[in-house]
Amino acid sequence: MTEAAGTPATPAEIEARIARRRENLARTLDEIGVRVHPSTIADELRTRAAANIDRTAGRAVEAVNRTVTGVRSRFVTEDGAPRLDRLIPVALLTVAAVGLLVAANRRRRR
Repeated sequence: MTEAAGTPATPAEIEARIARRRENLARTLDEIGVRVHPSTIADELRTRAAANIDRTAGRAVEAVNRTVTGVRSRFVTEDGAPRLDRLIPVALLTVAAVGLLVAANRRRRR
C-alpha cells in the first residue's frame, strides 16, 4: 500500500522501495567497513595520541613559563634591573657549593 493514499502499491513501487533500501544498506555497510578497518582505527588512535601529546606539551610549556617568570621576578625588578640583595647571596652559595664539590673530588682522587 502507498503510504499517502492508502491504496495498494504497484509492483514497480515495491521494487523501487526495495532498490532504495538495498542502496541504503550497501552504503551503511560500506561506512561500517571503513570505520572498523584497521588502518582507520590506527589513524584515529594516532590522531588522538598526537592531540594528547600536544596538550601535555602545551601544559608543560605553560608550567615552565610560570616557573621561570616566578624565579625571574625574585631576582629582577619590574624595570629589568637585577636585585643584587638577592643575587649576591645566591652567587656566593653557588661558588661555595662548586668549591666543596671540587675539593671532595680532589680528595677522592688521592
